[in-house]
Amino acid sequence: MQVIPILAFEGRCEEALEFYRKVLGAEITTMMRWKDSPDAGMRASARDYEEKIMHASFRVGSSTLMATDGMAAVGKPEFKGITLSLEADDDAEAQRLFAALSDGGRVNMALAKMFWTSLSGMVTDRFGVMWMLNVKA
Repeated sequence: MQVIPILAFEGRCEEALEFYRKVLGAEITTMMRWKDSPDAGMRASARDYEEKIMHASFRVGSSTLMATDGMAAVGKPEFKGITLSLEADDDAEAQRLFAALSDGGRVNMALAKMFWTSLSGMVTDRFGVMWMLNVKA
């Protein structure tokens, strides 16, 4: 069994995927637009969302995540109560990732030495996704 998070970006999914590709080296493995759905009913209900992402799957390292634009009726995504954790190989990588993820976002906890690792910090990226960054112990 596997738990795979699905992140909803309310119309900014393609932008988010490109950001994660650049920042995290994400590999987009699947991407389907609403207009490409084989279900005519789904296509019809997605008016004004035809070019938006219905479903995407991407990999960061050995982890798989899914993403979608959702639909306007769903409302603004709020990533409350969930944090994605990234493990950097070393301090330099942690600093690079932290800076990139915080660009246009918000630092929740600055990178600092902790008793469990050489560097740890938390940031909410420009899409509202919270990340905890730790250097491998």
